[in-house]
Amino acid sequence: MRPLWKGALSFGLVNIPVRLYAATENKGLKFRFLHEPCLTPIKYQKHCPSCGREVPQEEIVRGYEYEKGRFVIIREEDLERIPVKTTKSIDILDFVSLAEIDPVYYDRTYYLEPADGGDKAYALLLQAMEGAGRVAVAKIVIRSKESLAAVRVREGCLVLETMFWADEIRSPAALKLPQQPEVHEKEIQMARSLIENLSAPFAPEKYTDEYRRALLEVIEAKIEGKEVVGVEPAPQDKVVDLLAALEESIKLAQKTQAAGEKRGRRKTS
Repeated sequence: MRPLWKGALSFGLVNIPVRLYAATENKGLKFRFLHEPCLTPIKYQKHCPSCGREVPQEEIVRGYEYEKGRFVIIREEDLERIPVKTTKSIDILDFVSLAEIDPVYYDRTYYLEPADGGDKAYALLLQAMEGAGRVAVAKIVIRSKESLAAVRVREGCLVLETMFWADEIRSPAALKLPQQPEVHEKEIQMARSLIENLSAPFAPEKYTDEYRRALLEVIEAKIEGKEVVGVEPAPQDKVVDLLAALEESIKLAQKTQAAGEKRGRRKTS
């Protein structure tokens, strides 16, 4: 992996040299748009409608539209003059409990690796955070954008999660949520029973992208010159009785769980 960022993780008066790497990758399939008559990939050009010509990169500048049709130009030297302390450092501001951070704040995940000379200080911070059961709230600038971040321990590694700022989180107040409709105690008990029957340890490897798998099969079949056959989805009955639906769901969950336990016994015997 190639590091996306190099700098220092600042912890009090201690500066830990680190490298930052993307912790995730999007494995969704990507398509190119083609011109159907000749199957040539479509080329997108940067075109100025006022000048009526293609615009080279050196003639493109950043503009902020402060009102409709009016812009202020922001150049590289303007960005360089911004007094942001965190341009080459991850500055730890506070230590908090992980449970206090609502997952809605998380954006992207990165791994932090100690750079030359940072092994001991890196290990010290990692072990201290692990022992205290705390995560660090910090600031970092990545690609000219300052972000709030959480630094935590995962599998013997410091992990940085970029976060949204508080004013970037939308309130659900505008949603049309139910105004506490009457729910019978038996319905609540059945719902809780269903939750219990579906409860299991989180094992991310058991969840797979079925759409991507099916799409790959279509692509492979096309490559091999086979005919692609579409399958109509099975019709689903409209649920009318909430209680009956919960009861049927519990029965199905119990059958699925029992079948899984039976398969597990066969594997171990």
